[in-house]
Amino acid sequence: MTDTSFVVSCEWLLQHLDDSQVVIVDCRFSLADPQLGRQQYQESHISGAYYLDLNQDLSSPVEEHGGRHPLPNPIELANKLLAIGVNFQKTLVVAYDDSRLAFASRLWWLLRYLGHGQVAVLDGGFSAWKKAGYPVTDVIGEPRIVTFTPDLQPQMVVDISAVKSRKDLEEIALVDSREKERYLGIREPIDKIAGHIPGALNYPWQEVTDAAGFLLQQQEQRQRWLELENAKEIFVYCGSGVTACVNLLSLELAGIHTGKLYAGSWSDWISYM
Repeated sequence: MTDTSFVVSCEWLLQHLDDSQVVIVDCRFSLADPQLGRQQYQESHISGAYYLDLNQDLSSPVEEHGGRHPLPNPIELANKLLAIGVNFQKTLVVAYDDSRLAFASRLWWLLRYLGHGQVAVLDGGFSAWKKAGYPVTDVIGEPRIVTFTPDLQPQMVVDISAVKSRKDLEEIALVDSREKERYLGIREPIDKIAGHIPGALNYPWQEVTDAAGFLLQQQEQRQRWLELENAKEIFVYCGSGVTACVNLLSLELAGIHTGKLYAGSWSDWISYM
């Protein structure tokens, strides 16, 4: 996909590696092995990149309700961002992973939720960067203190009460982002209960990119959401509020700005069952 305000190519990033107004964040993570992403970062990452961990940095501790990856405390996340040089509403953050944007999109969404719109994902991720032969390192970035005062955008998120009370309204669309087998309840490898929220439509997050992790072109993103483009609001969920962010990125790329994250997602929904 060509460079946009939300997506940059490896070529673009290569040209901006030394730009003081660009901060690169490695978001690699494995749900099956939570330490793997940090280990991969320590072994090799894009030159100048910092690491943020899905569990430790981009989520808050799990409680009875709220899902498997509750949204992080905004002040705590803001402090982590300023420590890696993210100047509020000035620095461009480029997030990458190696999982078809599953985790980079979480940071992309979180930054916008904190009121920082200068954020993009790296098209193709770390695999594309390595394949191009671009510079990697094992040097850990030094702290760079700047100013980051979050300006929360609460309209970007919905909770279970909003989903329950509004999901069946004609102007509301409810989107389940998990793969079809999990949506249908045929297979459930993570959560205790299989199935989906009644009334939800299935738009698997993996369809936003091709098999190599490159985003589909803008016209294809638009085509994907044609049936929902007139919805007043689109509530998007997944298992825990992480890969739903890939669909929210897709909606923005399609020019549809009505997407909202059900942050607790399916794991929150079933905690009340």
